[in-house]
Amino acid sequence: MSEIDSIPEIDLRPATAADAEAVATIWAAGWRDGHLGHVPEALVAVRTPESFRARAAQRVGDTVVAVAGPDRQVAGFVMVVGEEVEQVYVAASHRGSGVAGRLLAEAERLVAAGGHRRAWLAVVPGNSRARRFYQRSGWIDDGLFDYPAVVGDGTIPVPCHRYVKPL
Repeated sequence: MSEIDSIPEIDLRPATAADAEAVATIWAAGWRDGHLGHVPEALVAVRTPESFRARAAQRVGDTVVAVAGPDRQVAGFVMVVGEEVEQVYVAASHRGSGVAGRLLAEAERLVAAGGHRRAWLAVVPGNSRARRFYQRSGWIDDGLFDYPAVVGDGTIPVPCHRYVKPL
């Protein structure tokens, strides 16, 4: 088997309500991997499994999922609103498989299709794996800012790097 043959087929499609549970599971696990120890404890306290389930269900219309592997299950997802790439997460079992690159390219396409000339996203400083990925993908660190993480009726400021990419 050649190296090309060993790369799993990755398909992208708009999320459906039936995908919300898989998205929530991937989101919660990935969020913990990249954020614990790097965000305010007040935010960690409200980012419960239930909060990810509720938000995944509410955000189906903003979500594209990647399906991959022999079981054709949800392997990752991206959420885009306007010019912001809000969420990019890949299941741990699919990291390094090309899923993240496909999702990010789709996010860039969606931002451009929305009439924007530049995409942006936020990454906490301690999430070095994500920061390396975005830099390898041509995104530029535009500096630190406080991202207003929505919690209930308010927000919690989260120190982040703003990454940008001209489209």
